[in-house]
Amino acid sequence: MQLGLVGLGRMGANMARRWLEAGHECVGYSNNPADAAALVGKGFRAAATLDALVAELAPPRTLWIMIPAAAVDGVIDTLAPLLARGDTIVDGGNSHFVDDVRRAAALRARGVHYLDVGVSGGIFGREEGYCLMIGGDTEAAARLTPLFASLAPGRIEPQPRGGTAAHGYLHCGPSGAGHFVKMVHNGIEYGLMAAYAEGFNLLSEANAGTRAAHADAETAPRGAHGEHLAYDLDLAAIAELWRHGSVVRSWLLDLTSAALARDPHLDGFVGEVADSGEGRWTINAAVDAGVPVPVLATALFARFTSRNHDEFANKLLSAMRREFGGHVERTTPKR
Repeated sequence: MQLGLVGLGRMGANMARRWLEAGHECVGYSNNPADAAALVGKGFRAAATLDALVAELAPPRTLWIMIPAAAVDGVIDTLAPLLARGDTIVDGGNSHFVDDVRRAAALRARGVHYLDVGVSGGIFGREEGYCLMIGGDTEAAARLTPLFASLAPGRIEPQPRGGTAAHGYLHCGPSGAGHFVKMVHNGIEYGLMAAYAEGFNLLSEANAGTRAAHADAETAPRGAHGEHLAYDLDLAAIAELWRHGSVVRSWLLDLTSAALARDPHLDGFVGEVADSGEGRWTINAAVDAGVPVPVLATALFARFTSRNHDEFANKLLSAMRREFGGHVERTTPKR
């Protein structure tokens, strides 16, 4: 098949390579010409503008967008007047599902199809394949099956239910459904990452009983068995151990093991954890649906904490303790 790809960053470029290797024709545009230049010569053609990109494609056209969510509306506003009835726009980024419903309705009035496709696979997707969560018109999704199948990992082992899900892609429902499923996927990812991070943090503090304990009114007494916390554990080795046969093994644990093997004390990081929006949208959707998601919410708020967005609250706690009890704030030196 032929497609036009808007956005040639890490994800977009690797997806283009996978399509090209599968024999598809790909014309791409990036606002950074160097991204396109890196692909030219591999069966890929670069377009200097969005107008030129559309002109390079034969109807019915397929325009696949891989850019930050905040930039999608601007690109669609530019593309829409250039397209004809039967053409399809695919947003493969991490847009809010509510925006997908609005965009699909506006494009439908022009006779243009719109698909929202949540893509998971990260930088390993080129070799391993991508998991695709598709929302939008069933007929338009069916027409693009060869593109989905080329990106997806393919069937790894027999599945009792069969279908395309066993191959790594699924039409999840009408407009917004693909990005809704991807949104919840990323919310779960936050929770899984937080669980690993908290567990390994506890392992890293397993020698707490070997440190001198303060004996003053500002310090809670050490727990009944605190003196037994005298273990200097090899976290990289434990992560590797758990990868083999443990019930908590996963791809995230594989990546954790690799990170700890390279940098056992994580000296290359400051611990300020970003969130790109999907976790927030997941919590908002849970509130709208009246569904409890305490683990996912806590994982999101932990990321806020990592960016010192609780600094004033902690200062106020110290201030209140001083006011009611005369407690003097003790600063703990960083280790």
